[in-house]
Amino acid sequence: MHLRQFAGGAANLVATLIAVSIVSFLLIALLPGDLALLILADSATPERVASLRAELGLDQPMWQRYLSWLGNVLQGDFGRGIHSGEPTLDVILSRLPVTIELILLTQLLALAIAIPVGIWSAYRRGTTFDHATLLVCLAKLSLPSFVLALGLIYIFALHLNWLPATGFVALNEGILANLESMVLPVVALALTEVPVYLRLLRSEMVGTLQQNFISLARGMGLPTRRILFENALRPSSLNLITVVGINMGRLMGGAIIIETMFALPGVGQLLVESVYQQEYLMTQGIVLFVGVMFILINLLTDLVYALVDPRLLRDAGA
Repeated sequence: MHLRQFAGGAANLVATLIAVSIVSFLLIALLPGDLALLILADSATPERVASLRAELGLDQPMWQRYLSWLGNVLQGDFGRGIHSGEPTLDVILSRLPVTIELILLTQLLALAIAIPVGIWSAYRRGTTFDHATLLVCLAKLSLPSFVLALGLIYIFALHLNWLPATGFVALNEGILANLESMVLPVVALALTEVPVYLRLLRSEMVGTLQQNFISLARGMGLPTRRILFENALRPSSLNLITVVGINMGRLMGGAIIIETMFALPGVGQLLVESVYQQEYLMTQGIVLFVGVMFILINLLTDLVYALVDPRLLRDAGA
């Protein structure tokens, strides 16, 4: 049974990856007009257009172009920038650490706020604290991250002059300077994630706190803190793990606005730059890379389930 479950999961994973590759390929292949002319723009000549068409295989049937492109991708060749000549994968990997740092810090800050507040709100359900928490969450949900970012820039960068408004300092240039350059973008994104995590965890915790094993723990005289954070948190966090995993994949390419606003040289800003510079092959590679990362992050999320609740593995093998 375990082998059948593994084979089914692997087949679904492969099918999803193939679907992502097809969408990424068609994103560029179906652009209206001649791709070679679009890329060369004002510098197009009949000779250069013919040369580029041959180089990109535009004179071949679309299915043949897809298989050729997919074969190169499987070997780690995502193509090269038409204007820069740089390998697409190398450029993406050089920008990836910035995006990963932004995502990880955002999730850590969001969870650091959402978990304790969500737990206490569920424990104090129906009180003024609970109502105020839900009201604040509702207000935050109505504000997109870029609006929060503008407010943070005005207050902490322009008015108080505490933090830089834009720019990025790498970790190897100083941890403190790096964190200072990441504070505003991380807070802008985290404050958008907190309401989702908090409301989800609160809802799950409310149900868990009504279970018999919680009543038993209370009857045994266990401290409230231990009951909330040890007995109730784990069974209430499965859906939270799902949403966190999905959001991490989404933020891989979804933090475009924040990276652009704060001039963070991440994958999101690279995507914007490639579109503006008409680096269509670079754009294609970025879309494929982000799609694959999204799938792999969700696969990792499924594996984390087993660490949080080993019963899921036993149920799968039953």
